[in-house]
This record gives sequence, structure tokens and C-alpha cells, in this order.
Amino acid sequence: MIEKKFAPNVNLFERIQPTKLNTGISYDMSPMRLNRMEKLETNDFKAVFSGLIENFNQELNAPDQLLKDAMQESSNVDIHDVMTAMAKAEVGVTVATNITTKIVQAYDKIMQIQL
Repeated sequence: MIEKKFAPNVNLFERIQPTKLNTGISYDMSPMRLNRMEKLETNDFKAVFSGLIENFNQELNAPDQLLKDAMQESSNVDIHDVMTAMAKAEVGVTVATNITTKIVQAYDKIMQIQL
């Protein structure tokens, strides 16, 4: 056991100085990360999913429109912009395919559960 003469009698909570960084330790301050979290715009899964599909559709149609503009030379469209849009669309298709595959696999696993 530690003797009293070796252990200092110091109240550490009185000596703590506030900092500029809000860590959420004190009760009167909210945690720093809660202020940076994104707020949900909607709780409707259907609206969120349809928004994702619309964005995916726009991303798929972007290379076609850029290619038409490049061929007509009606605007300042560079072939590099077309290739970048095509690469983005290809990545989008790959991600969508992988997500669809995972959803089908999860459905198959759920259907194999015996009650």
C-alpha cells in the first residue's frame, strides 16, 4: 500500500485547463464529431435509392453527350473529357453489378434459412 507521504494530494480536475479542441469531456460542451456528422435529408429508403439510380443514369449518359459534342465541335470538349467520363461510367457499372450480385447472394442466403 502507498503511504500518504509519497502520494501528493492534488485535485487533478481543478487543474485541467480548457482547450480549443472540444473533446466532449465536459458536460456543458457537445462532442466535436457530432457537429460534423451529416444529417439525413430523408428517411425514405425509396427516395434515397431512386436518387442513386438517377445519378447512376446521368453518369452513364454523360459520355454519350460529351462524345456527340466532341464530334460536332460545338463546344470546347476535349477527347480526354470523353475518356474520363467513359472510365467513370465503367467504374459505376462495375460497382452497380457488384452491388446487385451481393444483394442476390444475400437474398439466396436468407431464402435458405430454415425456420
